[in-house]
Order: sequence, then structure tokens, then C-alpha cells
Amino acid sequence: MNRQTRTPGRHTILPTVITKNPMKKLFTTVMLAGSLALTASCKDFLDVNTNPNAPQAVSANLYLQPMLHWWVSSPQWDGRFVMRYTQQMMFVSTSPTTWDRMGYDPGSDNGAQQWRDVYWSLGQNLKDMMTQAEAEQRWDVLGVGYILKGWGWMVLTDLHGEIIVKEAIDQTKFYFNYDSQEYAYQETLRLYDEAIKYLSKTDGAVNAAYLGKSDKIFAGDRTKWLKVAYGLKAIALNHFSNKSTYKPADVIAAVDASLASNADDALLAFPALVNDDRNFYGPTRGNLPSYRQTQFVVGLMNGTQWDGAVDPRMSRMLSPSPDGVYRGLDPALGTNGALSTTQRPNNVWGYATSPAAGTPTRYFFDDKSKFPAITYAQLQFVKAEAAYKMGDKATALTAFKNGIAAHFDFVNSRNLDAAGTPLQITAAEKAAYLADPRVVPATSAGLTLTHIMTQKYIAQWGWGHNEVWMDMRRYHYTDIDPASGRQVFPGFVPPSTTLYGDNAGKLVQRIRPRYNSEYVWNLASLKTIGGDAADYHTKPLWITQP
Repeated sequence: MNRQTRTPGRHTILPTVITKNPMKKLFTTVMLAGSLALTASCKDFLDVNTNPNAPQAVSANLYLQPMLHWWVSSPQWDGRFVMRYTQQMMFVSTSPTTWDRMGYDPGSDNGAQQWRDVYWSLGQNLKDMMTQAEAEQRWDVLGVGYILKGWGWMVLTDLHGEIIVKEAIDQTKFYFNYDSQEYAYQETLRLYDEAIKYLSKTDGAVNAAYLGKSDKIFAGDRTKWLKVAYGLKAIALNHFSNKSTYKPADVIAAVDASLASNADDALLAFPALVNDDRNFYGPTRGNLPSYRQTQFVVGLMNGTQWDGAVDPRMSRMLSPSPDGVYRGLDPALGTNGALSTTQRPNNVWGYATSPAAGTPTRYFFDDKSKFPAITYAQLQFVKAEAAYKMGDKATALTAFKNGIAAHFDFVNSRNLDAAGTPLQITAAEKAAYLADPRVVPATSAGLTLTHIMTQKYIAQWGWGHNEVWMDMRRYHYTDIDPASGRQVFPGFVPPSTTLYGDNAGKLVQRIRPRYNSEYVWNLASLKTIGGDAADYHTKPLWITQP
């Protein structure tokens, strides 16, 4: 959907790639300025795209590196807003902000970075990479391409509902029709299956060294990408949990074919030499200085919701107040409330103010901390939920325990990535927590959805924003678990008294499409799906309905 060039983000690290039709490519760049038009001298002007000193085409693998960067980083850009819907963190201000009130920022592209990156940063570059890889029988590169394409449609439809699929990346169009979320999911699953097909092939020009030149996730290991394809398919299939077509056995089978341990986690490392090579949530980039943990997540870990059972991960993931006590804030207040200076939670880096570069930090909030796109622990909780709904509680309990144990190890590993020497969770602490019946039932009969979804939330806190929000919407934020008699997400309280005015008393269900793309350039099409309504962001998604 080349229209996206009209609204580029703050920066991009795309390679120098000349498209097969440079005139169309540069035409849309001209449209970016909003004040230029092509004239009869267009051809002469566009000759700047022919550079005798630079190649007019690049190897298929060279497209990949920047796209992998956005695969991992783009959800974190949007996470600054999504995490406030799910009360992972809140933005401290003099009053509740729009996103903490489950609203949005009118006339702004906030919350639409993934929209931009799927249609533009990947967009034509991904299409060209896949076309070239197929022509050269580089099935491993092509398989990774199918993963990225399927992931793009999945995350966009999960965030925004109806999206543009059939007419996307069509450089002959200036206006684009929307497709249903049901179609977007059909295409997502088809693309994941294509990824699995091609990543299973070993013939042709499959070559780990060739893929590895720009694969900064798995260094060209095709088998690990195959596991990722199965993992993403499992996540997509599990999103159908409210549908009559939901097949938990298929979810479990996909998880079992996916990541086998933390060693298979898809992690992006950061050299931290320049701005774009630093973790987006690290202190040098300074994107979270006013964010603070909420009382909801603290309550899940400090024993409030689990009869006094304190989670050892809390002191390695969350930030204490200057007085050493772990507290969280209420998004409905938007401020530190009545807390004194020494009682107010520190920022994600562990300080009252932004620290200097190189200062010891924690978890994955360091400049060099590896950041995940999908993890073994996350998928074990997907399996636990599916098995529980299938009635196989024994399998559910095993996966539940595996998920917790794996996430303990994940926390330790990410803390080792960070500057300084953050305290590691000991084997004794881990064993004691896993043996505590207040949080881990002694038998499968005692397992509930409240157990499973709470632990999945903790394992995804701070990074898995898209999946956290999908989980909460699938359970309508405050659904009661019949087995536990408690909320599936215990302690979660929507900001009902301070909801954004346009909500008309309803909770948020989607993010409005990217403003400078859809509301400025594609409004006529947007109106056909009701996107011009003030409360469009409260319209339930197809995937979360029966």
C-alpha cells in the first residue's frame, strides 16, 4: 500500500533498495510533501534514481535485516499506548491521559507504528524480497518472508479490526478498500502454512550462510524459523477461542511443533553503538521516562491476588519506590496520587529520573537488552489455555508449569543482558514458587483460567503488548472464571469513572487506523466500515465475538 510513503515515521533503517518501478516509488515520495505534483518533466526529474555508481538491485537476503528490526521493534513503539489499555504501565501526568482512559489522540499517528511498518517498512520491500527469493529457489528466505507477511496481517487486524489486504502494496492505486477481519485471518493462516511449507524444504538454493548474512535473530537457522512459523500459527488459532470453530487440539499441535525451549526464543540483540542499534526501551533512547508500573501488575506479583504469595520475579522485573516498597499507580488518577516522593514508584530503569547512558538498569529495559518477538514461555501458556479448554487439565498443568519455569529463566537471562550485575533469581526461589499451591495448584483439578492467564500476563508484561491486549479482549477485560469465581485477570479495574468522552461508556476494543494515512487520504473507504465514528475504537472485533 504505497500510500504509506506519505506519512513516514520518525526514522527508518531501510536498506538502499531501488524498486522495479522507480517512477512509481518516487511519485509516492513526492506525495509525501503534500504540495508537489508530477509534470511533463517527470521522467527527467526521476532520472536521479539511476545511479551508475550503485547497484539497481540487491540480493534477496539484504532486504531482511531492517525488516527483522521492525518485526521486533515496531510493537514496542505501539506498546507505549497499548500497554496503557492493558494497565501494564501508565503515563504519569497532572490528570489521566487519553490512552490511560482507553481513548486515543485525535489527529495523531500515535498507536499506528505497526500500520506504517507493515504497509511501508515491510511493504514493497517484503514483496520484492519474496519475489526474488522464489525466483532463485531460496526457500528459507521465502519462508521467513511468509512469516513476516502473515505476522503483519495478524497484528494489524488484532489492533485495528478491518484492514486493507487484497489491495495492499498496489502501486497503481491511491485509494484502498478495506477487507473484513475474517478475511485477514484466513490470509494470515494461509501465509503461516506457506511459511511452514517453504521452511521445511531443503532443496533449491537453501543456504544457512546466505540467510545468516542478514538474519540477526537466528543466524540463518532455518529450523528455528520453522518453529517460529508454527508458534505464530498457534497464537493465531488460539485467538478463535470465542468462536464455534475453535480447535484447541490444533493449537496444541502447533505449539508442540514450535519453540522447544528458551534457546528457541526469537530475540533481537542490540550493539548499542548508535540510536537505532539501541533497545527502544533503553534509557539512552528515553522513550519511557514518565511511565510507571500499575497497581494491577504489582497486585499480581506482591501477593495481593494470591493469598500473600510473593513472586520472586517482581524484584527483578518491576521497580521499587525509593523506600524499597513495590507499589503501582492507578491509571484512573493519572498521577502519583497521595504518595510521597519516597513512595512513588521509580521508572522502568529503576530510578526517579532518567539515568545516564551506561547506568545499571534491569530486565529488558537496558540499551543492550535482547528483545523478544515470540518466546517459549509465552507459547506454553497458549498451550495451557487450549488444553484447559479441551478438558485435558493434566496437559494444561504441565504446560502451565513449563511456562512459569521458562519465564523465570528468561528474566534471569535478560537481566544478564543489562548493564551492571542485576540480582539473579536463585534456583531455590524458583523451586519454592513452583511448589507453592497458592499460585501453582498441586493437582490438575485445581487449575483455573485465572491461574493460566495471570501467569501469561506476567510472562508478557512489558513486551508482548499485542498478545496481552488480545487476551484481555477475548475475556472482555473483566470476565469471571467459573472455576475460580474470580476475574480471569484478577484485580483489573477499567477506568470507568474517567473513560475517554468519545467512548460513550464503552471499553476500548481497537485502535483507529493511522490518521495521516486513512483519515487524510482514504476517508471515503474508511467511512464504509464506520471508521469516521467518534466511538469507532469501541467497536468489538470480529475475532473476539462468538
